Amino acid sequence: MTQRVNYMQQSPEFFKKLMELSNAEKESSIERKILDLVHIRASQLNGCGFCLDMHMKEAKIHGERELRLYHTTIWRESTLFDERERAALAWTEVLTKLPEHGVSDELYKQVRGQFSEKEISDLTFSVMAINAWNRINVAFTTEPGSADAAYGLTKAGLS
Repeated sequence: MTQRVNYMQQSPEFFKKLMELSNAEKESSIERKILDLVHIRASQLNGCGFCLDMHMKEAKIHGERELRLYHTTIWRESTLFDERERAALAWTEVLTKLPEHGVSDELYKQVRGQFSEKEISDLTFSVMAINAWNRINVAFTTEPGSADAAYGLTKAGLS
């Protein structure tokens, strides 16, 4: 696979701003474990091999259990996720694949039952950010694993 466009070189100002948004997650009210799940699930839904590869490795580095990583595609049937994680995964899915009639009140109530308004807002920005990354990497066919050394992902031991 050959990358079509090097968006970092072609649009450095936009790349920098998107990086700033992603880096702001470090100050997020949402715990790292949930952010990892959000990044993985959105990347699965969007078919972004580059981001899925990256975020699986990051999650592993952050201490996530391998079986939970395997179960992200079947999280509804899995017993490995708690209610807060389930709410975050449902929110990620609905915002990644926006339904014709928007987000239901029922889903919002489920998410609101697990997250504060501040947390829902932070979670929403995280979903927006990963979807932006997915779209640019899918559009320009960024090769999975191509940034492992630059991002310190080789220590995940998943090469």
